[in-house]
Amino acid sequence: MNTYLRQALPACLLAVAALGAGLAQAAAASPATTGSSALPTDSIYQLPLTFTDQDGRDFSLAEHRGKPVLVSMFYTSCQFVCPMLIDAIRSNEAELSAPDRAQLSVVLVSFDPVHDSVTVLKRTAGERHLDAAHWSLARTDTKSVRKLAALLGVQYRQLPNGDFNHSTVIALIDREGRIAAKTVKLGDVDTEFVKQMKNVAGQGPAQ
Repeated sequence: MNTYLRQALPACLLAVAALGAGLAQAAAASPATTGSSALPTDSIYQLPLTFTDQDGRDFSLAEHRGKPVLVSMFYTSCQFVCPMLIDAIRSNEAELSAPDRAQLSVVLVSFDPVHDSVTVLKRTAGERHLDAAHWSLARTDTKSVRKLAALLGVQYRQLPNGDFNHSTVIALIDREGRIAAKTVKLGDVDTEFVKQMKNVAGQGPAQ
């Protein structure tokens, strides 16, 4: 872990704790619902964040309720780590059966909403041959970027040259919006993470 990440870790943990407390308070005050039942108090879908995908469609993460989803963070001008992150997601999901893979969605949220416009996201999806029916490259406001990063445990900082120093986390979100597993492994398949993906995919639709 580099010096920045060591220094950022305490602040990140405090942010996660604060957001977790906020989710619990929000759920207790007014339980969020999607469909016919209330969300669990530890569901990230309790946090009302709005994103815009590469096709210009506004959406919330809660729209994925009832299906497993992989969520991570990136930025399009990243030349090394982010392409590896996309490849890692592809490698892990390739280990699933076709029916399980068909259930799974992928959401990648940009650290860099200033530069990652809908047009840029669309171009990147095309260059990487990412199926829009399966992959959402998304942007949101800076405040929401911070909130999502804290919930996922992603540490990041923008550098003077405009690049981002960031950790890599791929989070598996279950059908009710709970974080079921995480991996930071790039380059090779994470067999334990794949096992958790299969478990979540095999649980069936949320009731």
